[in-house]
Amino acid sequence: MLSCVYPLFVRILTKRILSVFGESSPYISRKNTMKIITLINEKGGVGKTTIAVHVAAGLAIRGYKVIIADADPQGHATLCLGLKKEPGLYDLLVRSAPFRDVLRAVPPERYAPPGHPIKGQLYVVPSNVETRSIPIQISDAFAVADRFKELEGVVDVVIFDTSPTPSLLHGSIYLATDAILYPTKCEFLSFDGLVESFNHRQMIQPTRERYGLSELKVMGIIPTMFRTSTLVHQENLNKLRAKYGNLVWPEMYMRTVWAEASTVGRLVFSFAPDSSASRDMWTIVDRVEMELAL
Repeated sequence: MLSCVYPLFVRILTKRILSVFGESSPYISRKNTMKIITLINEKGGVGKTTIAVHVAAGLAIRGYKVIIADADPQGHATLCLGLKKEPGLYDLLVRSAPFRDVLRAVPPERYAPPGHPIKGQLYVVPSNVETRSIPIQISDAFAVADRFKELEGVVDVVIFDTSPTPSLLHGSIYLATDAILYPTKCEFLSFDGLVESFNHRQMIQPTRERYGLSELKVMGIIPTMFRTSTLVHQENLNKLRAKYGNLVWPEMYMRTVWAEASTVGRLVFSFAPDSSASRDMWTIVDRVEMELAL
């Protein structure tokens, strides 16, 4: 069903762009130094939020100014960083609120190893159920790009955590994004969500090309919640690597410390800095930093 509906989203986006800019666009000559990463998989429960908040925190620990934009009505990225759900993204895109009114600073003790000096900064644009109505409230397909380009020269990295259900908001995020990370469990339904997500990325490419935007880069695919003792996980990981090759990053293993850390409102970097889970996540942060050439 979604596969049938999403092309309509793309046509609507293109129509909205044409109505505002015609065949030319102010984005043609835009050169970004700020990088925008989006985590997408049209299957829930694959670890998007966990990876999004930890990559954002890891980059902040290393000295970058980072914003995580919570684009999921569930607001779990907001909660994971110890903040309350608020209509931050809605206020930004629909009510035209200034960033100073919607950004929420994250206390370093929530995400950094104890006693570790923090040179960077981590902020959240929070979310709540109002995020669900953004697609029917905005008429400009470049709404996300327009607002976040205001941060150029001030912020190093913006990371979008998205909901599994595609919408016009996803399309607007696609037009603002430099690169996508796809988390996936090595299971059938997660692979289906991955394939649908790849298809929808491909659908948006002609629109990006028409307005002088570079190709939407696939940064990587991260196998999550991996269990070496499960034969189906091993077989599916082999299939994933056979199909996507070097785009598949090292697997992120299923570990109980993830649940333990979230229960007390902290990230594993803070809760268990010497754990295997923390080392797994630092490997991902290393790769993101390398891919972005930060």
